[in-house]
Amino acid sequence: MDKIAVVILNWNGCEMLRSFLPSVVRYSEADGAVVYVADNGSTDDSVEMLRREFPSVHLIILDRNQGFAEGYNLALQQVSAEYVVLLNSDVEVTGHWLAPLVSYMDAHPEVAACQPKIRSWRHKELFEYAGAAGGFIDRYGYPFCRGRIMGVVERDTGQYDTVIPVFWATGAALFIRQKDYQDAGGLDGRFFAHMEEIDLCWRLRARGRMLVCVPLSTVYHVGGATLKKENPRKTFLNFRNNLVMLYKNLPQEELASVMRVRAALDYVAALNFLLKGEFSNMWAVIRARRAFHSLRPSFAAAREENLKKTSLLIIPERAKNSILAQFYLHGKRLFSRL
Repeated sequence: MDKIAVVILNWNGCEMLRSFLPSVVRYSEADGAVVYVADNGSTDDSVEMLRREFPSVHLIILDRNQGFAEGYNLALQQVSAEYVVLLNSDVEVTGHWLAPLVSYMDAHPEVAACQPKIRSWRHKELFEYAGAAGGFIDRYGYPFCRGRIMGVVERDTGQYDTVIPVFWATGAALFIRQKDYQDAGGLDGRFFAHMEEIDLCWRLRARGRMLVCVPLSTVYHVGGATLKKENPRKTFLNFRNNLVMLYKNLPQEELASVMRVRAALDYVAALNFLLKGEFSNMWAVIRARRAFHSLRPSFAAAREENLKKTSLLIIPERAKNSILAQFYLHGKRLFSRL
């Protein structure tokens, strides 16, 4: 068994791999890791290019695009390592990026997973939107980060360079114990893409395992390389999967009240898209809610299992209030002001 395996899931990302895989191979292998690329049924030249230009990279071939969640589940079945890193193909790593992560995890067996500090590849002085310096979630399921609240991304001046417990670690660079990943059931393949890592982290945290950000390690993420932020498909998946995640994991006493508020907030979001003339995104929100109600019965067994295995009833890293109220009503646009 290897100590660390870095696993990149690829779908038609030949040029992205050409740009970012060299740093991953160079700096990960220097830290003793084995690098894998799991190809998710690409139709471009990805596989041939990898065989030709990156002979040290281990290839896992999936027969079709299984999505982010199930793609990783299937790939990790073919990886034998104590720690695995789920790394996006659009991430540039830095020298010895793995050393602080593995050192912390080795010293803290109570921690299931961690993430490095994520900065923007395009604007390297800024945190990156989807991960920053560790993820949190509010009462109604809205994610935010240390370094990013709603659309406001902070400049990294070292203000969040401490290791802290987080609610979720980003799937862009998720360093996790293989045993914890498998014991929790892995990513939920029914999500296809988006929110699946938060769902996994919620399960782990509710079962008493911890998650942290280790900012001594830094990587740079392009972000939005597969689906752009304004893409209606991404809007649909984010809203639908967020509702599914809440249903799967909320304590019973909160379920009805949280879902009522979320319904109101979702329709406000749809109205906002309408007023901005973004009709495709408006319909994406409405379709997401319909899809959730259609899918909800199929997730009942997962909800029952999660509640049965919950040992931590109150999760400290889950905010008790609304991040929307903090941001829009109270003007708190920085994590340090929350």
